[in-house]
Amino acid sequence: MRQLVECVPNFSEGRDAIVIDAIAEAIRATSGCSLLDVDPGRSTNRTVYTFVGAPEAVVEGALAAARVARERIDMRQQSGEHPRVGAMDVCPFVPVAGVTMNDCVGLARAFGERVAAELGVPVYLYGHAARADHRRTLRQIRAGEYEALAERIVTPDWKPDYGPAESVPEWGATCSGARDFLIAYNVNVLGTKEQAHRIALDIREQGRGPDQPGRLKAVRAIGWWVDEYDLAQVSINLEDYRTTPPHVAFEACSEQARGLSLAVAGSELVGLIPLEAMLMAAEHYIEKENLFILDERQKIRLVVERLGLSSVQPFVPEKRVIEYMIPAAEDEPLASMSVRSFVELLGARTAAPGGGSASALVAAVGAALGAMVGWMTYGKRRFEAKDATMRRLIPPLHGAMEALLPMIDRDTRAFDGYMEALGMPKGTEAEKAERHRAMQEGLKAAVQVPLEVMRLADGAWDAMVEMAAHGNVASRSDLEVGARALEAGIWGASRNVAINLPGIDDDAFRETAAEEAAALAARAAAKRDELLAACAAREE
Repeated sequence: MRQLVECVPNFSEGRDAIVIDAIAEAIRATSGCSLLDVDPGRSTNRTVYTFVGAPEAVVEGALAAARVARERIDMRQQSGEHPRVGAMDVCPFVPVAGVTMNDCVGLARAFGERVAAELGVPVYLYGHAARADHRRTLRQIRAGEYEALAERIVTPDWKPDYGPAESVPEWGATCSGARDFLIAYNVNVLGTKEQAHRIALDIREQGRGPDQPGRLKAVRAIGWWVDEYDLAQVSINLEDYRTTPPHVAFEACSEQARGLSLAVAGSELVGLIPLEAMLMAAEHYIEKENLFILDERQKIRLVVERLGLSSVQPFVPEKRVIEYMIPAAEDEPLASMSVRSFVELLGARTAAPGGGSASALVAAVGAALGAMVGWMTYGKRRFEAKDATMRRLIPPLHGAMEALLPMIDRDTRAFDGYMEALGMPKGTEAEKAERHRAMQEGLKAAVQVPLEVMRLADGAWDAMVEMAAHGNVASRSDLEVGARALEAGIWGASRNVAINLPGIDDDAFRETAAEEAAALAARAAAKRDELLAACAAREE
């Protein structure tokens, strides 16, 4: 798995486009970094940058941005709504893929040490990177904000982790940390700043103090007024979106606002959001409103509508959902090909992709045709009585289709593993033993993947057969083709199991795999015939 880290530096400048663009360009020009988002705020006088890259690259990108800020931002002239302590106020490192939180702690400390040494500025460590409990949170470090820093920094408890223990007036201090994915999220309130802050006090975990905790865990919030929107906002940091996702925060703010006879007018995402958080919200509203939505794009659209994410500026999923922004890893190069390219590659003078990948594709086509017949039935006035049945039958077919598509590439990768083992050295007894072990692992993988294809495809049969009894009869031929394709995919996968079993030394593995493959292939043939008979029995 490739290593990917997100870095989200916040700079205390949200009004000067020249400075904002110069910082962005410094990140963009750093090799290995992909700048995903630049989000300036005029009232807050703050810009949030989001970029991703390999661990070493993001440290270099953050340093490049800090160099520009050192030259162009002067904290002696800065003011804004957002709490801050320095020009490069915070620089968090967030694990995305292939890295741990401990890895990001190392990055935060490496960055802090380097930026302090190169630019001569104080740096405090926070979050998981903190070395002292009394300065673990940004709220603790920012107490009194930039204006109080000169007095605090010379005290023993507030000596920086790196850099000079004295005031650097034009810079202030930087907080470098490691944290989980944080969602910056604002709920719009048609009221005053003070009323928005009352809502913030009620929902945030800290509440109004030790004796009056708030409603929501892992939530920080304040109320403020945004001139460019001409409304108040409850400004929220969701520190653990799995504990408190955006839709829960939105509903809590709405409930509190109703208690104050105030209206909530949508919400705003600052920076990026994980796809998982959007889908959690979608599932909440789908269940709450008894909706039937399977397509991911429609789920995202539902959330944008229910949370009012386009209320103050257009919410473009391709520019806000982090998975849609990160440069795509080539995990599914075959499944991502055009039909023409895949078929031409299948017919080329190469051993892979071969019958295994083709079987996965054919099975996926079979399940897809079953789902299509469901969609050709659902929502039509003529078949309105079948809507509840289609709501039950379409999801397993859609799910089987989605699950089978990645198997196209997994089959080829499994075969590649065996081929790599064949090429291993065999000059010594130790090399021969290691080569044999690797070949055995490769063969087992070459069996397990088509077995998984068979299991996934088998999961579609019950819905396929029932679809023959209830689906739109005008689409009967599509379902018949789907049944033939699904069975052919399962049969093809069984042949890939059979051809690789003889080379495996493990007798128990061979016997178990052969029995399962035979049973699934026999069931597929029986279900195919059952479906075809059911279709033939129906009259249009």
